Amino acid sequence: MILRAVSGVSCRWGQNKWPIAGEKLKSAIFDDCRKEDEWKVILLDDYTTKLLSLCCKMTDLLAEGITVVENVYKNREPVPHMKAIYFITPTKKSVDGLIDDFISKSSSRYKAAYVYFTDTCPDNLFNKIKSSCARSIRRCKEISISFFPNESQVFTLNVPDAFYCCYSPTLENTKEKDAAMEAMAEQIVTLCATLEENPGVRCKSTPSDNASRLAQLVEKKLENYYKTDEQSQIKAKTHSQLIVIDRGFDPVSTVLHELTFQAMAYDLLPIENDTYKYKSDGKEKEAILEEDDELWVKIRHKHIADVIEEISQLLKEVSSKKKATEGKLTLTSLAHLMKKMPQYRKEITKQVVHLNIAEDCMSKFKANIERLCKTEQDLALGTDAEGQKVKDSMRVLLPVLLNKSHDSYDKIRAILLYIFSTNGTTQENLDKLIQNVQIESDSDMIRNWEYLHVPIMSSSAVQQQKQPRRDRSAEETFQLSRWTPLIKDVMEDAIENKLDSKEWPYCSQCPPTWNGSGIVSARQKPKGSYQDERRSNARLIIFVIGGITYSEMRSAYEVSQAHKSCEVIIGSTHILTPRRLLDEVKSLNKPKDTVCIKDE
Repeated sequence: MILRAVSGVSCRWGQNKWPIAGEKLKSAIFDDCRKEDEWKVILLDDYTTKLLSLCCKMTDLLAEGITVVENVYKNREPVPHMKAIYFITPTKKSVDGLIDDFISKSSSRYKAAYVYFTDTCPDNLFNKIKSSCARSIRRCKEISISFFPNESQVFTLNVPDAFYCCYSPTLENTKEKDAAMEAMAEQIVTLCATLEENPGVRCKSTPSDNASRLAQLVEKKLENYYKTDEQSQIKAKTHSQLIVIDRGFDPVSTVLHELTFQAMAYDLLPIENDTYKYKSDGKEKEAILEEDDELWVKIRHKHIADVIEEISQLLKEVSSKKKATEGKLTLTSLAHLMKKMPQYRKEITKQVVHLNIAEDCMSKFKANIERLCKTEQDLALGTDAEGQKVKDSMRVLLPVLLNKSHDSYDKIRAILLYIFSTNGTTQENLDKLIQNVQIESDSDMIRNWEYLHVPIMSSSAVQQQKQPRRDRSAEETFQLSRWTPLIKDVMEDAIENKLDSKEWPYCSQCPPTWNGSGIVSARQKPKGSYQDERRSNARLIIFVIGGITYSEMRSAYEVSQAHKSCEVIIGSTHILTPRRLLDEVKSLNKPKDTVCIKDE
């Protein structure tokens, strides 16, 4: 007989991104089936391959007795003397891969199977396993970890089609949308379970019901998950909040050009799967932008001007240890420096990579983007750098539209900022803009924002109230980086207990001690271990339906640093770049079978 179970959390492992996620996988899977001096094979599907790679390295797996990592979908050579761990999603394709390995006892690929599902296995699949290969299975557990820990305070559900499912009119009131919502809610619950949180769930009250619907689903599933006995007693709410937000809540931050390092690089450069390609010493090279890169983590949220200055200073410090370069530092001279100073090769290589990225960004910035940024900031804020109100938004926009060096995406982004700033425009005005800029084929990148309940037509039934903004006049900033994502206001207001309960209603009771009394400024609090503090304090979890931007991700870190008594974790269905978002908006009114959904 196979018995299903839900596992617990302990131990320290997987330090790459989320120690908690890595610890859970170690405890739930590897500690659970550990036997000294016995080596095993691990079978993964596409989803768990990425999840495991975000939580650990191959050396971690070797330490756990794993010698071979295989894809459960592919044909493999049998290893009948070895036991196999199956870490898979509870889907038909993955379960069929498991069953195929144990069709009969004589032809079994492995000695035995230890099966761990990321989430709840549907009864039909579980019964299929029982009837097909029960005798070969030593363990079968559901471990509740169905999300990707992309960064230390960022998670995604890896649901690239969620934007289309949630906002396309072609799927409104369909079973497909219902299923997408249910799946997202299940995944969010696994996040809360991994963090050992039962948060108070709330959402923004908006014309779109996506946020309230998802929030209610999450609350219901949290109740089911945390039932502690047959009398349906629920685990008490923890000192945390989960806020669900629709993507249309802040359209400005999705299209604005950002000048902080990470956001700028992913917007302007062809970075795919966190991999940056560059030339060094005449050779094509690749660098992965990840949490293990301490320099990347240190500088990714800084303004590009500060980044260039900091990297240049670091390189000068290394080169000064041996007078290896003469005059101005260049990428060529640094290549020679690495040859002369092999002991500093790794350090210099990281610095050279980020200097390459920064210089690539700056070359694009100087060519076209610099002229755009002032226009974008003025339109987004409604004031210029001197604080004077913009009286004629069209007059601010026109120079961008007339400039032939700007591509259609940049012009569309500027038009959208103009429309957002005026809370919609007339049909006649929009038609003229589209015709004059010659973007007829891409006009749905503008018109389809209506499906996100963002007003494009001033006569539209969809109207959006301007959100009151926090006063940031005393904050020091660059003239071309004056805009602050709305989500940062929400984070700070939530921590300080200033969110209006009518605008941001709870789906359940408020967390027992959620108030501003325990919130202390970082400047007032004595320094201690950042992560240790986090474990004992409140958490604020933000989930955005339909993608988050890099500027919003940065906000989570900034607010956590300023309010040390609360850790902010932000997540979404996937991570957006402006270009990707515009392509997704354009596809909303198309039939799904004609839409190309880009995986993360």
